[in-house]
Amino acid sequence: MLFRSRFLLLLALAAVLAFVSLSLQFFHLTPVSTAKNGVSSKSRKRVMPEPVTEPPVTDPIYEALLYCNIPSVAERSMEGHAPHHFKLVSVHVFIRHGDRYPLYVIPKTKRPEIDCTLVANRKPYHPKLEAFVSHMSKGSGASFESPLHSLPLYPNHPLCEMGELTQTGVVQHLQNGQLLRDIYLKKHKLLPSDWSTDHLYLETTGKSRTLQSGLALLYGFLPDFDWKKIHFRHQPSALFCSGNCYCPMRNQYLEKEQRRQYLLRLKNSQLERTYEDMARIVDVPTKQLRAANPIDSMLCRFCHNVSFPCTRNGCIDMEHFKVIKTHQIEDERERREKKLYLGYALLGAHPVLNQTVSRMQRAAEGRREEVFALYSAHDVTLSPVLSALGLMEARFPRFAARLILELWQDREKPSEHSVRILYNGVDVTFHTSFCQDHHKHSSKPMCPLENLVRFVKRDMFVALGSSGSTNYYDACHREGF
Repeated sequence: MLFRSRFLLLLALAAVLAFVSLSLQFFHLTPVSTAKNGVSSKSRKRVMPEPVTEPPVTDPIYEALLYCNIPSVAERSMEGHAPHHFKLVSVHVFIRHGDRYPLYVIPKTKRPEIDCTLVANRKPYHPKLEAFVSHMSKGSGASFESPLHSLPLYPNHPLCEMGELTQTGVVQHLQNGQLLRDIYLKKHKLLPSDWSTDHLYLETTGKSRTLQSGLALLYGFLPDFDWKKIHFRHQPSALFCSGNCYCPMRNQYLEKEQRRQYLLRLKNSQLERTYEDMARIVDVPTKQLRAANPIDSMLCRFCHNVSFPCTRNGCIDMEHFKVIKTHQIEDERERREKKLYLGYALLGAHPVLNQTVSRMQRAAEGRREEVFALYSAHDVTLSPVLSALGLMEARFPRFAARLILELWQDREKPSEHSVRILYNGVDVTFHTSFCQDHHKHSSKPMCPLENLVRFVKRDMFVALGSSGSTNYYDACHREGF
């Protein structure tokens, strides 16, 4: 009798498990089918951030670690993935500089002691680090636009200078370059064996950390780093807007966004108490501490495992850090909801996106120059570009973040060209505002080039709500949205 009862109990349990399994499949909570080329039809469209690996609630420490981007194991990426009958035509890379020393100092505290010399056998390590230093030390004949030629080619101070690239930052971009080389050069043969200066388009701001980050990536990427073929153009604006930087409406959106940030901070009583406590510890007025942007120095200490500063009044600690970091995350969330930043982003990113689209169109027409473009930039460069493309769920750019636009040709239909958008190795093509619905009526794992062209040339202005504005100049001088 007891055996029969146990048997019936097990039978009932098996039935329940079977029902749950079928239900999960029905509601698409577990993958049940695979598309062509072995790619799950759901995985191509997965919304960022990846839900499987995310903590159940916002964790400021987890977010800070992602921001640090500490080099470790080789990164998995989706760059260069396409059906066999597609040919890679050109690649356009936007990077944020690597890990740097703080730009601000917490008042009345000692600067964090971080060594900015490059030592091959010190962590973080990269096999090409020693050769990189040797090569950079011989680069005095490089062809750079003024004032880039006056900048150091690699970090070299026993105590980092303000904003200086660290060894971690160099290694981050050596890794980026190696990863892109394995995909774009070894697999797809993007550059010919006799490549020249004409095949590259290189642009950077006038900061040593962006120039050095670009050089580190190129050193990891190029098969033969020849100084005679490396020509960096100087970009005076962090928005990479070249000769189209005057835009009154963009500035108005930015002022409104800054006002939103200020009001959100006022509502956060815990944040205010935290600043007051930290100001008491370092014995300065709260306003002075806040103006010193303490989170910048705290993030550096966190990323390099250096303790927070102490005084005779106490210590700045991890709880202070968590409160400020949590507020940053809340600010990013509200920024997406209020959409004031989107107006700034659309106008701020248009010039560089327009330049990129024009370069893609020339490549699609068969011109083989500038097939690899690199913009070595800042978080304030990548952030508006991400927002303008509609990638609202993308995290704030981490150190050494990379945004890549790939141009592909269909060999079976040579007149057709498509684009893929990747952020830190994740395919986000179908999260963009110009291609979010394309996958519903196409099996191709990429987006028609015409979609991106139409978005940059017309739909960006439609998104602004600028009545009658069909070009950048009109949108910059006419209020809307």
